Amino acid sequence: MLDFDLSDEIGALRSTFRDIRAVVDVDALQSEIDRLSEEAGAPDLWDDTDNAQKVTSALSHRQSELARITGIDRRLDDLEVLIELANEADDEESAEEARAELIALQKTIGELEVQTLLDGEFDERPAVITIRAGAGGVDAADFAEMLMRMYLRWAEKHNYKATVMDTSYAEEAGIKSATFEIDAPYAFGTLSVEAGTHRLVRMSPFGAAGKRQTSFAAVEVIPLMPETIQVDIPESDIRVDVFRSSGPGGQSVNTTDSAVRITHQPTGIVVSMQNEKSQIQNRAAAMRVLQSRLLLVQREQEAAQKKELAGNITASWGDQMRSYVLAPYQMVKDLRTEFEVGNPSNVFDGDLDGFIAAGIRWRKQKTD
Repeated sequence: MLDFDLSDEIGALRSTFRDIRAVVDVDALQSEIDRLSEEAGAPDLWDDTDNAQKVTSALSHRQSELARITGIDRRLDDLEVLIELANEADDEESAEEARAELIALQKTIGELEVQTLLDGEFDERPAVITIRAGAGGVDAADFAEMLMRMYLRWAEKHNYKATVMDTSYAEEAGIKSATFEIDAPYAFGTLSVEAGTHRLVRMSPFGAAGKRQTSFAAVEVIPLMPETIQVDIPESDIRVDVFRSSGPGGQSVNTTDSAVRITHQPTGIVVSMQNEKSQIQNRAAAMRVLQSRLLLVQREQEAAQKKELAGNITASWGDQMRSYVLAPYQMVKDLRTEFEVGNPSNVFDGDLDGFIAAGIRWRKQKTD
């Protein structure tokens, strides 16, 4: 007779889930869904396409979040029933199914637990990620493109909307820089732990055979602010350049000079945009990203001043936050959390959840 028991594991999951529900305001989430549903049902919703897309996207995110939370209790109950049936029928196949469901529930509840740690002012906002090639020549440009693909694959695996806003291609291979938006619940709070300098060590496919090459790329993550939050930017503070969008190797993509580059002269911040079809649209998108960056700079300066006044100046995370080693051994290691895996291929294919969860927990411990 099969004696299959997962009561300890299920009990631990129920305990963790109770803590999560204590933090997540399910009633407030339902109220937000009701409000968005009413807006989405308005007959004139699609008269303003941009607003309609925002409303329907927000509604979809909130419904998905609520469904995941409310579905966990049912799945835990079903798992206990499945174990009982497996024992009564002496069915090893049902036992294997129960083990697989336990692993899936552990992953889902673990993700929710991490999300409860995201309580920053802008953590719920979409994220705008900019990747820039650093030291290392053509290898760095290639590495920057590898990182871009890694984050886009991560978004794809989670069914998150990702929009490439601007790409500057390098001459030989890879990219000089790229900017893209990921629109998902808590995208900024989740991905902000990816900000910093990433290092790649490998046998270079571009250099002399038999020599290892170290290259670097910088990852910047900012929240995309709601349009209701505005930063006053005088026209005299910006320089606007218009140019033709380009693809790999300098191939022309647009038949008109619709791409826009805005330089904020007081800070030196540069934002380029070429995703939209018109110059006006690209300028508007670039200005929104510029405002987001300036607001974040303002918040960071205020926080730094508070720390200085309190006499508690601490070092930042440091420039080099993660190493990707492909030779002479295979490993990806986060230098802040010590989290590491031995399969870089999976990581470059978007398997980042372990690194992100470890980073969020590490950051929370540092701030508590």
